[in-house]
Amino acid sequence: MTIVLLDTHIVLWWFQGAGKLSAKAKRLLRDSDVTVLVSAVSAWEIAIKYKAGKLDASSGLISRFQSSLEEEHFVELPITVAHAIRAGLLEGSHKDPFDRMLIAQARVESVPVVSTDPCFDAFKVTRIW
Repeated sequence: MTIVLLDTHIVLWWFQGAGKLSAKAKRLLRDSDVTVLVSAVSAWEIAIKYKAGKLDASSGLISRFQSSLEEEHFVELPITVAHAIRAGLLEGSHKDPFDRMLIAQARVESVPVVSTDPCFDAFKVTRIW
């Protein structure tokens, strides 16, 4: 069974209609044999960006985030102590705390990340796009 972790922008794009996703990403997210993980850090990032006025169209997603994940059969990935320690100890100078947590979770859980962001490559995380 394949397991993947979604970067936050992929979560947003999926719930906005999947138009911006690559063909490969769409196939993965639609495949019932693929376990799709969505990190708690993505919910946090989306809520912060919405509150800051950067994601006007996301109010419905925020109010229905948990049920939207369930409807899509996506699996919530909580933040554990192991994830937090790994994120805090990551080498390199990448400062985005959301990316750092996703990198740490991908490494701890040994899963690839679906993302357009090349920052994952520098941390030896397999990136699917």
